[in-house]
Amino acid sequence: MPQHVPAQVEGDTAGSVEPVPPPGAVPGETPRRVPGARGPRALLTGLPLLLAAALWVFSLPHIGFRSMGEYGLLDRLPVTYYLSLLVLTAGFLAALRRAGTAPWWPALYCAGLLMALKGVPAVLYDSERYPWASKHDAVVNHLLANGELRPDEGLSGNMSAYDQWPGFFTLNGGLVRAFGADGAATYLNWAPIVLGLLTVPVLILIYRTFSEDRRLVWTAVWIFQLANWVGQDYFAPQGLAYLLHLAVLAVVVRHFVRPGAAGRLRSRSWPDPAAAAVPPPTGTRQRAVCVVVLVPLLVAINAVHQLTPVMLCVTLLAFSLTRRYRNLGLLAVAGALMLAWDLTMGRPLFTETLGTLRDSLGQLTQNSRAGYAGQLTGAGPELAGRANVLMVLAVAVLAGAALLLRRRLVHSALPLLLASVAPVPLFVVNDYGGEMLFRVYLFALPGAAFFAAAALVPAAGGAGAHRVRPAVRRICAVALPVTLVALLAGFMPSYYGKERMNYTPPAETALVTRTLDRAPEGSLILATTGSFPQALHRYDRLEHWFFAEQELPENVGMLKDPAGYLSTRLPPATTAYVILTRTQDIYTAGEGLLPPGGFAALTRDLTASPLFHVVERTGYGVVLRYDSP
Repeated sequence: MPQHVPAQVEGDTAGSVEPVPPPGAVPGETPRRVPGARGPRALLTGLPLLLAAALWVFSLPHIGFRSMGEYGLLDRLPVTYYLSLLVLTAGFLAALRRAGTAPWWPALYCAGLLMALKGVPAVLYDSERYPWASKHDAVVNHLLANGELRPDEGLSGNMSAYDQWPGFFTLNGGLVRAFGADGAATYLNWAPIVLGLLTVPVLILIYRTFSEDRRLVWTAVWIFQLANWVGQDYFAPQGLAYLLHLAVLAVVVRHFVRPGAAGRLRSRSWPDPAAAAVPPPTGTRQRAVCVVVLVPLLVAINAVHQLTPVMLCVTLLAFSLTRRYRNLGLLAVAGALMLAWDLTMGRPLFTETLGTLRDSLGQLTQNSRAGYAGQLTGAGPELAGRANVLMVLAVAVLAGAALLLRRRLVHSALPLLLASVAPVPLFVVNDYGGEMLFRVYLFALPGAAFFAAAALVPAAGGAGAHRVRPAVRRICAVALPVTLVALLAGFMPSYYGKERMNYTPPAETALVTRTLDRAPEGSLILATTGSFPQALHRYDRLEHWFFAEQELPENVGMLKDPAGYLSTRLPPATTAYVILTRTQDIYTAGEGLLPPGGFAALTRDLTASPLFHVVERTGYGVVLRYDSP
């Protein structure tokens, strides 16, 4: 066993840490085991979990996901569903009291929370949730059908990047073949659950590196799940790359400690009672071996996603600012692998991105905007937008409170703080298609959740002036449940407030699929936006133009004569189809791409134009064919 080394700030002398007693125990007194108490306590701890599960299952048949209105799923979820979340929260708070001796209870509650929050679409939906998931499903089908990658070929709909970063799709193509599934569509709605469950143990490894207080660790995991409303854990490369990114960080913080970096905090004679022992230092040879071990993970991250390697490199650079993790070799290897991939497989998109840096570099306001055009409109989207802002502020305020109230813990967990701050400068560089704001928040969240939990969970143990005052404990005893319920209330509109855009009736999907299957190869497919189901089905054989994905003033001008606007921009003798569906109507209105009533006016004018004739019309949309004059 490695020798126990106390928490430290780099470069200080050695010290010792008093063992942390369980909550409620008298310091220095050996906890007594009460005969016969184990069974009743376990029953009382597990009862809320069983009750919450029963309420959740009971609520499923009563969730009206097929008739969602402006508020998405929020007003279609029955009272029993919301009650199950409250019972789950109460049970988790009770389980925290036994986190030191029975950590499996908080683990079960965290798994239950993940299922309760994100499992409804996986269990109930009869179609693919979120149109972009169907876009990624189309890439998997493309790979399975063609059995090859064409990274240098320009594909319509900005799809070339997927052939340049194919790791996620190759993996899922292999899974589909291995299990004999019809396609990735059979399981893609379960991606948030699977990725969430895989993320929890990695977060535990990271948090346990900096804190021995399991109450704090599990509260941080709980807050991470509540604050992870960004939705990047759907069936997409980002979710897998994010998991691999956290795995690399877990290895670094546990196995890349430089010799001589252990010691007592500079500014305090006693470390925070919750601070964990510093992992054993490793020599140059051991760190070199760890770099070799990490190379496959680094290659996988580069093969899966284009932005995550950048986030990883800036985080490793931030780690190098501390004496504890000043290991430039790993940073050099990570940077070299990223550059090698960008200049070979990803070269087309990489050079295109470099060409746009002149316009985006330093444009903070532009780079930090949410979305690429328009402004959220409608009760549900507007509520979701406000909830997003409040959730970011809440997590930031809680983390900031920990920086003030628990400075000794912040000193010992300085690398985690640096990891949270490291992605922020990327706002200066690029807007990443209007998503940089969400990605920066996502990569800063693990550290922010840890410090938010530290602000709510008082330290156990300590002596004399370092003992937590009873008044502080009483405040935290109230603040913790209130905050968790408030974050729960913020998660729901943030994640499900725009759910009407994400659920698509199977009949609409069938209409689009029929149209694209019948379209001759090389045909041009027109739609207001690409955010509808199967929008990029057969994308390697068809061309696409999503003509309303631009600034609102341009779309207002287009609506004055939509038939003339489109026809004058189509090449001569073009076979073109216009697909206008229910999901496009909801999306263009909610995201502010078209003014109120704009989609209906567009559909009416195109249908009445002699340049377009109706191929098929259903209750979920209309398909028009362009007849060249």
